[in-house]
Amino acid sequence: MSDTPKIRLRGVTKSFGDKLVLDGIDLDVPANSSMVVIGGSGSGKSVLIKCILGLIEPDGGSIEIDGADILKLDRGAREAVRAQIGMLFQNGALFDSLPVWENVAFGLLARRSVPRAEAKARAVAVLAQVGLAETVGELWPAELSGGMQKRVALARAIAAQPDMLFFDEPTTGLDPIMGAVIDGLIVDCVKRLGSTAIAITHDMASAKRIGDRAAMIHKGRIVWTGAAADLMASGNPMVDQFTHGRREGPIQMELRR
Repeated sequence: MSDTPKIRLRGVTKSFGDKLVLDGIDLDVPANSSMVVIGGSGSGKSVLIKCILGLIEPDGGSIEIDGADILKLDRGAREAVRAQIGMLFQNGALFDSLPVWENVAFGLLARRSVPRAEAKARAVAVLAQVGLAETVGELWPAELSGGMQKRVALARAIAAQPDMLFFDEPTTGLDPIMGAVIDGLIVDCVKRLGSTAIAITHDMASAKRIGDRAAMIHKGRIVWTGAAADLMASGNPMVDQFTHGRREGPIQMELRR
């Protein structure tokens, strides 16, 4: 078995004007595992995940997938890598103008040129995997509850059976029970597909349920990595302050300009 991480970041930097957001990120995500990234608002979590996804171009460093630096690949090769990624966005990001089944099958129809009848059959099958009946496929996103929208978004993320999955605050806006349901579905889907996953979250209960490993980012740098089960007792002052929600500690609120 190869020791090469599925995803490896080395020295990744990104600035917006004079604002340094990522300050030399080093991170390894082993294959067939789930990594959760925690950190305060403005710490760089979303920019980090967008750099890996290719939505933002970093200023420096390397982002390797299966040992190949995707920043050095040509456009066609990059698109081939991105085709193996499924993404669950924070607010679902469903298309209001499409029925649920077309939302789920969007990638299949747009990128893979799958016939509509086949795409719909796959969408129905994937909806069943996240606990939604075939009839839900005919509804519009506006007709769904927040929890159902998250399930549909998850179904869309896994519809093409991706090699990698990314989750942006998957439990935001959900009550604790529905949050636990969504986390359970995420874990089941990741295991069923044998995918490698990265999730960013503020929810410590969710982080422990989803993650095998965890990392904390602060001021654009990774300040701790370890087992997700150790998040509440990491021994790192920054992690302990964050996970326990303490006002006092090494992390101080900065004045925003």
